[in-house]
Amino acid sequence: MTYPNFIHHGGASGVTGSCHQLVATAEHSLLVDCGLFQGEDAELDSLQQLEVKFDLSAIKALVVTHVHIDHVGRLPYLLAAGFTGPIFCSQPSAHLLPLVIEDALKIGFTRDEQLIEQFLERVQSQLVPLDYKQWFTLVDDKNLRLKIKLHRAGHILGSCYVEVALYYKAKKLKKRVVFSGDLGAPWSPLLPAPKSLYKCDYLVLESTYGDRLHSNRQNRLKRLQLAIEKALQNQGTVLIPAFSIGRTQELLYELEGLVHNASGLWQDLEIIVDSPLAAKFTQVYRQLKPYWDKEAQRRLQAGRHPLNFDNLYTINTHQEHEATVAYLAKTGRPAVVIAASGMCAGGRIVNYLKAMLGDAKHQVLFVGYQASGTPGRKIQKYGPTGGYVELDGQRYTIKAGVDTITGYSAHADQKDLVNFIKRMRYWPKEVRLVHGQEEARQALKAKIDALYAGKNYLVQVFLPVTKNT
Repeated sequence: MTYPNFIHHGGASGVTGSCHQLVATAEHSLLVDCGLFQGEDAELDSLQQLEVKFDLSAIKALVVTHVHIDHVGRLPYLLAAGFTGPIFCSQPSAHLLPLVIEDALKIGFTRDEQLIEQFLERVQSQLVPLDYKQWFTLVDDKNLRLKIKLHRAGHILGSCYVEVALYYKAKKLKKRVVFSGDLGAPWSPLLPAPKSLYKCDYLVLESTYGDRLHSNRQNRLKRLQLAIEKALQNQGTVLIPAFSIGRTQELLYELEGLVHNASGLWQDLEIIVDSPLAAKFTQVYRQLKPYWDKEAQRRLQAGRHPLNFDNLYTINTHQEHEATVAYLAKTGRPAVVIAASGMCAGGRIVNYLKAMLGDAKHQVLFVGYQASGTPGRKIQKYGPTGGYVELDGQRYTIKAGVDTITGYSAHADQKDLVNFIKRMRYWPKEVRLVHGQEEARQALKAKIDALYAGKNYLVQVFLPVTKNT
């Protein structure tokens, strides 16, 4: 086997389940992410799919690019399989990861508080937070030096892409490997856009939006305002399915700006976050203000509180949740509800959808990617034509309005992904496209091939598949 080499244990031929192994030598490997499979990526026998069966003996560490469940959701299974090495992540992710894992344990493992506490203690004992742009030496023996460095990825707070420096001492050979994780797009609230490196030999690149461009990112605030006002004029509720971390906080930031500057209906509009987990994440986001971008810092300096404003209400208990669903469905009280899950595959958003999808005065507003096979994708696809969706085994006709604002995607689009390569001084000789549907990866491959052809550079672009482990 030639080194370095790559094995993909998830997230190669789909959009979820990211888990990539860098094989530096036969004795030294690095694992990047260990995520949960969702939507069509999840097999019928999901428990068997979640079990970690690949060899852990050479894996020296896990690096977490960010704490979305499709990148960290299999961590409990990884530890259960016997992984005892360090878990590297950014400083902000170290604050957020325990919250995500606690929630994942309660959903997929147990609600026994003592067992959960023991597991979280183990995670904390293995967690090694790293500062951005600082090298950390993981291996330094007679044959190999392996160092890692984290860079801001601009996807969610704490997200990073991973730079790996390899030095094969006998051959005096240096190689540079980059794992993109999920790259953010320009103009994201709260977060600076990712910047490209000087050089790279091997690039493992996400391709979620490899076949499309985000329209009107700079105009997304106006489109959000118009979409909400449309529902308010109908005396309805705006339902926004959103991930508890990242998208929820970005929306709150934008909504605070609209409430601050607007009048009329907006003055009495209730912004409701119906997710205890999202509320916890938002609290941590507030604590991590030093990692916000310059625009957010200026808003703070002006005495505003973008994630904690007067019109913002948080629903905690299940009893409060049920009462809120019933009240809004009955009264048509103007409100915006942000609830998980972001793809409508579970969580409290499902109860709102059950109660309101059949009423035309309400509006479902998608602001994030909807993976194939998820209820969110089906509502997005069939809602505009009066179709239906199955939720918890029951069929619900979609009469509510359905709208999508693509400019809020937290992922880089095709142009941004190509630019991530283009803006390097020395381009990679090998690109492996992961974390995307087949058509997205094929389209991005064509763009990368065209980029290199124009410069007379040689590149190998791989469309890897997930190894059956």
